[in-house]
Amino acid sequence: MGNVLVCDDERSICEMLEITLRKDGHRVETVTSGEAAKKKIESALFSVVITDIRMPNIGGIDVLRFAHTVSPDTHVILITAVDDLEPAVQAVKAGGAWDYIRKGPSLVDDIKLSVRKAIEQQNLQRQNIAYQRDAAGRNSLDNIVGVSRGLERLKQTIRSVATTTSTVLIYGESGTGKELVARAVHACSLRAAAPFVSINCGAFPETLLESELFGYVKGAFTGANANKAGLFEVADKGTLFLDEIGEMTLPMQVKLLRVLQERTLRPVGGTSEIPVDVRVIAATNKHLEDLVSQNLFREDLFYRLSVIPVEVPPLRERTEDIPLLANHFLKKYAPAARKNILRISPESIEDLCEYDWPGNVRQLENTIERAVALEATDELHVEMPVVRSKRAIAVAAGLENANGNGNGHGTPSLPNDGLDLEAYIAGLERSLIQSALKQSNGVQTRAAELLHVSYRSFRHLLKKYEI
Repeated sequence: MGNVLVCDDERSICEMLEITLRKDGHRVETVTSGEAAKKKIESALFSVVITDIRMPNIGGIDVLRFAHTVSPDTHVILITAVDDLEPAVQAVKAGGAWDYIRKGPSLVDDIKLSVRKAIEQQNLQRQNIAYQRDAAGRNSLDNIVGVSRGLERLKQTIRSVATTTSTVLIYGESGTGKELVARAVHACSLRAAAPFVSINCGAFPETLLESELFGYVKGAFTGANANKAGLFEVADKGTLFLDEIGEMTLPMQVKLLRVLQERTLRPVGGTSEIPVDVRVIAATNKHLEDLVSQNLFREDLFYRLSVIPVEVPPLRERTEDIPLLANHFLKKYAPAARKNILRISPESIEDLCEYDWPGNVRQLENTIERAVALEATDELHVEMPVVRSKRAIAVAAGLENANGNGNGHGTPSLPNDGLDLEAYIAGLERSLIQSALKQSNGVQTRAAELLHVSYRSFRHLLKKYEI
């Protein structure tokens, strides 16, 4: 449905069209002069403007030209008497007017049909814009590569979440693929045919983020030379992905909360409310509960966003997926670099699996892309900055310090009767976690910092070892 302005100096026609279009679900405002129409167009975003051609002082053609200048996306329908037909026809042929309709017995039905077609055409335009932003093939479950248990659970969660209309909050460390998960939720939902629009909330200052999300009207600020729809409107009937939601300022959080609650928005500098039907998916690499306790994130917005929380596991917790991902990126980048690289060397695969990947999948992708660019043979050899993982280093240090059992050169020695490696690693991790909690006086976020792991990984370890 759309936001419609009706302008006619006959009040009875305004009232008749208002009643008719409201029954069709449109939001309708009416004015009885060209001057009033121009003021409305300047202060609000309208999908369609319906205007009589012949009015005192400022006629419909002047309203059309003004709307075309101030709000190019607005469709203008001219209504005419028989003797006004020629200027209306010329306006349509010149590309300024969407349609012209004669005043007569069929006026109401003709207006209803023309408004519906105009809004359908606008929706198609918005979808095309969104599709152009959406890289081909990035919105499917098939593109979430991996067979690990954690990833299979994630895929099952996506399938379940997609059938609902609730807001989703995706947790995950930087580089884990949170946007890929959001795209998969959209692709599996009933909104899949509508736009998917994404924005990084940390990439814009507060004032610019507001205008990007909600749009603005002409004159709202310096440089606002025409009305512009925001991303909420572009994503109408579809999905809006708000990445790095934890970076959003408190004033912007208030405005976002209002849109989520009321399902309407007001463009920057505007005076009218615009209805929107958008599913919001947010993502963060921060612990929002901590931000709430620090008064940096609104508690009511947190509960509004986290109706369905989804966690993306870090790459170090799904090591079996690393060879699959590495080969996936090889197939992506080798043809682009015009290189016939057939495989990744076994030694490189071993090194890739041993590394901890603090930058997660994004870091792995960059590593493979760099290796492809430097490779001169048909087998990919990957040089890793640090081959041993942090876990292996911790184990080595623990072995060396245990009972003074080391050779003094940084190389650990096994006890004479050997040991259970998995049990030893588990015991060492548990001991270090308990020590970190003791040193931080039980403050979990501080303990996670001491161990150089994310808070969510730390919580996973607490649950794993029942601490």
